[in-house]
Amino acid sequence: MEKVLKTDFLLLGFSSFGELQLVLFAVFLCLYLIILSGNIIIISVIHLDHSLHTPMYFFLGILSISEIFYTIVILPKMLINLFSVLRTLSFVSCATQMFFFLGFAVTNCLLLGVMGYDRYAAICQPLQYAVLMSWRVCGQLVATCIISGFLISLVGTTLVFSLPFCGSNKVNHYFCDILPVIRLACADSYINELVIFIFGVLVLIVPLIFICISYGFIVHTILKIPSADGKQKAFSTCASHLIVVIVHYGCASFVYLRPSAKYTLGKDRLVTVTYTIITPLLNPMVYSLRNKDVQLAIWKLIGKSGFSLNTL
Repeated sequence: MEKVLKTDFLLLGFSSFGELQLVLFAVFLCLYLIILSGNIIIISVIHLDHSLHTPMYFFLGILSISEIFYTIVILPKMLINLFSVLRTLSFVSCATQMFFFLGFAVTNCLLLGVMGYDRYAAICQPLQYAVLMSWRVCGQLVATCIISGFLISLVGTTLVFSLPFCGSNKVNHYFCDILPVIRLACADSYINELVIFIFGVLVLIVPLIFICISYGFIVHTILKIPSADGKQKAFSTCASHLIVVIVHYGCASFVYLRPSAKYTLGKDRLVTVTYTIITPLLNPMVYSLRNKDVQLAIWKLIGKSGFSLNTL
């Protein structure tokens, strides 16, 4: 009997939660609005305050822009599905969502690696910092992260959707992620999964090793600083980056650096919520709550706004 290829997918999402979906909708909507507003504030503050026109904040601004688009790809559709009975997504729409999700996700991983190198250059090579992290170099690094991210995404998405889908069309997830979709293929996907796994190792492990080496040199340099205040200031510039790195790489590695046979829906969906919602939320909160320069810039802008309103 001839197999009929599927032309659309059904996102099951959180349908098993029943009436709790309304509660989830309210929670996720609030978190989504906080993510958008937090990242927009970070971008605006960095753009408007000239004291933040440095490589570190330039990369942070690009990361915030990427995080906004990263969440736009997933969360609006997820919020709609929490209210909708028809959760279907066409084959093309599913592939498009996966492409952009992976593109921004890989870009974020690479940007975090670049930010680690920036901290290394600032602390370990202060005399050469202006040369090592010139605006031209910064632009080239960002362009490399974006182009590499979407090229890797194109390969991964092509490997998934080159497979035939003629069985069940129920994606046991709230968006078109690699593992839940590829499990629906009605052909041997071993080679495709192996190549995707290798790319996952390159994207997650290589930048993480690079970050660890950078911070090894950073810690070694900081320990040589004679004053306690100097050590504390140097560590504080790295703490925010380290927190985001640990959460982002930890959750992503748990989901993607395992054989698909060990994929478990409930646990992995919870971890996926962490890196698709909590990490983008964590980024602006950590950098605004822990970073005195950003806090000062925010208060300066509030002060200017208040002054202009009083004079009207």
